[in-house]
Amino acid sequence: MTVIQVLFCVLFPAVAIWASERFRVARFLGPVTICYVAGVLAANLPGVRLSSDTSMRVSEAAVPLAIPLLLFSTDVREWPRLARSLLISFVLACIASVFSAGLVGWFFRERTDEWWKIAGMLVGVYVGGTANMAAVGQMLEVRSETFLLLNAADLVAGGTYLIFLLTFAQRLLLRFMRPFTAAPHHEPFEHPGERLGAWTRHHLKGMGLGFALAALIVAVVAGVTMAVLGKVAAGPALLGITTLGLVASLSRRIRALVGPFELGEYILLVFCVAMGSLADARLLIGGSVMLAFFVALVMGLAILLHVALSVLLRIDADSTLICSTATIYGPAQVGPVAAALKNRSLVGPGLTLGLAGIALGNYLGLATAWGLRWLAGG
Repeated sequence: MTVIQVLFCVLFPAVAIWASERFRVARFLGPVTICYVAGVLAANLPGVRLSSDTSMRVSEAAVPLAIPLLLFSTDVREWPRLARSLLISFVLACIASVFSAGLVGWFFRERTDEWWKIAGMLVGVYVGGTANMAAVGQMLEVRSETFLLLNAADLVAGGTYLIFLLTFAQRLLLRFMRPFTAAPHHEPFEHPGERLGAWTRHHLKGMGLGFALAALIVAVVAGVTMAVLGKVAAGPALLGITTLGLVASLSRRIRALVGPFELGEYILLVFCVAMGSLADARLLIGGSVMLAFFVALVMGLAILLHVALSVLLRIDADSTLICSTATIYGPAQVGPVAAALKNRSLVGPGLTLGLAGIALGNYLGLATAWGLRWLAGG
């Protein structure tokens, strides 16, 4: 049963990607939601008993491998070359996420003992992505049920905001923000192989090399933390993996590999299936209303504050929306939102900023959590 469970976690993401390429409903839900729901359904099938230890081990192995794979495509040296308005808006989005999570977390400090951990995880996901939320959660040793409820609430809140971005967000912001003015160096850039059907032998070779390098980074960091601390502590280990992933991305050969980014996204889907399989449906259906409010308030306040600061600094509407998309969703939704804005020139910078968010999410998430705990005297 354990072997079958592992195979289900590893292979189902391919089904989710395939379905999202062919069916409108699956495309609307997205592979992340499909994988998460599939895990929940598998865990609650009558007569089926999944091993929680197996699911936990799969999820704990997925995050350290996914982070460097996602970061290999990052070109840190390109960040300062982006348009000034985009850089400023991205910084404002990060500040807004940290401030909102800190403020809301402090407000909820009497309602849950993990309030500071939750705030750090939400900074991770609203600066970077799901990988960052999972990594920060592992570093802070958050309870698995807390992560499940947070992830479920984030899926609902994030889905609602995405609909807004894809429909009338631009028209609303243009009422009080200036329109976008194209810059000549903004050229579209897309990650190859985003669709499962587009993967070729070239992608598979790059994926293999990327996976080997990611595994080497994980092994080196685990060995160093074991030697220094006497155990593989999640916090130092994941920070070390993030840092080495960024260092590796400085190599042009590594950045040129085709496939590691897509493999990193696939491994994140494996993580989603594994985490979903830990969930009791009754826990999610009757989940904490407090945590749902926590997530909604942090996301809503972060978005409003980001827009308000962008208005004050006269950032254009399209740059603001693309930076909001890059931080809250990561690179995955930049393309669809840019298409909805009818502004393909922002796809490349948006993807770069999405990767920058993944790179910064762990650091800012942990800094927020530890800062709040220090302020509370913990």
